Amino acid sequence: MGLAPENLALSANVATDSSGNVTFVASAKNAISYQFDFGNGVSQSSTSGTLTYQYSKTGVYQVSVTAKGSGNQTIATGADVVVFLKLALIWSDEFDGTGAPDANKWGYDLGAGGWGNNELQYYTNRTENAIVNNGTLKIIAKKESFSGSAYTSARLLSKGKFSFQYGKIECRAKLPADAGTWPAFWMLGNSITSAGWPACGEIDILEHKGNDLNKIYVALHYPGRSGGNAVSASFLKSNVTSEFHTYGCVWTPDTIQFLYDGAVLFSTGNNTSTMPFNQSFFVLLNLAMGGTFGGSVDPQFSTTQYEIDYVRVYR
Repeated sequence: MGLAPENLALSANVATDSSGNVTFVASAKNAISYQFDFGNGVSQSSTSGTLTYQYSKTGVYQVSVTAKGSGNQTIATGADVVVFLKLALIWSDEFDGTGAPDANKWGYDLGAGGWGNNELQYYTNRTENAIVNNGTLKIIAKKESFSGSAYTSARLLSKGKFSFQYGKIECRAKLPADAGTWPAFWMLGNSITSAGWPACGEIDILEHKGNDLNKIYVALHYPGRSGGNAVSASFLKSNVTSEFHTYGCVWTPDTIQFLYDGAVLFSTGNNTSTMPFNQSFFVLLNLAMGGTFGGSVDPQFSTTQYEIDYVRVYR
């Protein structure tokens, strides 16, 4: 009668050279063949479960694979794959220098409280809290008395120096593991100066808390969907505090999609003309302590760092 296939898994590795090549790997117990549908009207079979396909257009493709067993039984699964061809790098910081972050690219938000989040740190512009060396940016949180706060850290932003509308943005980072830490990689609309928040819109590409290790949070904030009512999702990943991973966002006039190591984590669906995500946004990197999201800080905490290898923007 033959054995039915079981435990089908599918992974997709998108080439970083803008060639459109994607290597798919499907595996299932008892499978003798695999049929791939690449989401563009093209399909191809494989007995090994591994093949490389080259897309000819930039897009988000709904790929599916069907595994067949020896008795003609089948099971199927799928994944969304984001493909960009001939992307142009329009802005980046590779953090290759030594000393303070590049003042041509980054400024600082200074002060305490976290702008309504009840955070415990005082944000400074000192190299004790933000420094570039050995190829990475380190945002450093410290337990120290400073201007009435019990902790210090840094919040960098590209406001007034760089902003963009639509494209792909990503950073490669290693996150702190200490209880009470709250690292983030996010964007705010340029209209924040005139319209305020949440009317300006907020795109949270990465948030993590040391009190809930390895869970990655993404979100959109805008009028009617701000604070605890944001459009949001969370995903459990591995080794985010011990290894570097890439966190990204693909932003178009139609959709906003969040990426983890190149794969789609979450799509927000339609971006409409009534939403604030059709203007230029600037970039922020920060490490908060405690607050409404970070939670209780470990009493034994002394210092930790949020380490960023690069930030890159493509169009």
